[in-house]
Amino acid sequence: MEDLDGVVAAAEHAFAAAGDAAELEQVKARFVGKAGVLTEASKGLGRLAPDERKVAGQKLNALKDAVEAALVARRDALAQAALEARLTEESVDVTLPGRGRGRGSIHPVMRTWRRVEEIFASIGFDVADGPEIETDWYNFTALNQPENHPARSMHDTFYVEGGLLLRTHTSPMQVRYACMHQPPIKVIAPGRTYRVDSDATHSPMFHQVEGLWIGEDISFADLKGVYTDFLRQFFETDALQVRFRPSFFPFTEPSAEIDMAFGDGPLKGRWLEISGSGQVHPTVIRNFGLDPERYIGFAFGSGLERLTMLRYGVTDLRLFYEGDLRFLRQFA
Repeated sequence: MEDLDGVVAAAEHAFAAAGDAAELEQVKARFVGKAGVLTEASKGLGRLAPDERKVAGQKLNALKDAVEAALVARRDALAQAALEARLTEESVDVTLPGRGRGRGSIHPVMRTWRRVEEIFASIGFDVADGPEIETDWYNFTALNQPENHPARSMHDTFYVEGGLLLRTHTSPMQVRYACMHQPPIKVIAPGRTYRVDSDATHSPMFHQVEGLWIGEDISFADLKGVYTDFLRQFFETDALQVRFRPSFFPFTEPSAEIDMAFGDGPLKGRWLEISGSGQVHPTVIRNFGLDPERYIGFAFGSGLERLTMLRYGVTDLRLFYEGDLRFLRQFA
């Protein structure tokens, strides 16, 4: 055991020379590893006399404790040094100017949505909101489109479980609202709609605003006046023309496509389809729970994306949904 008197000093020197934790573990094996100096010495205790074994064992345990203490101290020193180095490397210069918060903005389609609501609210229209997952009754049948009606072929519809579907227009809200209110009924229903369609001018999800005015003496002339005034307020110009072109919709009779042409700008003189409209069909009024012999009215439906594209000069519908900040920042 006399040969072990300098083992603690040797271990402390070797541990101090280790530059990192991995090297320290390698040095540790020389002293307390499976083939280390102290491990080998403990194997020879069995050859000593009982009295000598006791004294030698106590001395060997003391040496092991001293070596372990030196090892733990060096581990702590290396860990502290690594922490200090990391803190120095990752330090933050608090004198640097702070990062500014990004300026958000309302999406251009939502700008149109809000503007449409404000314009119609100013002339007494309520705003209705409702489910985007609809029943066949509200989406088709109540709007004079019974099963196998040829008009249904114009709807590529997303169907879900339980006989439900994603609404193909916001007209179901006209039915829901009219069934819960008594005339006169003046309401618009903006919202998301869904159809199986996708290209530069169509999206599987898009936005519409439907309008409905039901009363005892509401004429087609009221429709022309209300919608023409809406377009002039929305585009903030009187330099546009509006025409009503005969068409067909199962829920209105007579029906008309609404076209408009700007009086100036890059689209000057070009007629653009902007909305479908017409006098509400008597069958639809009856499905509202009203007497078509007493009540009459008009309805219209416009795409919010199309209104937005025309107002801001956007040529590709997909830009609204790609999330490109270069495009969206133009509306900040």
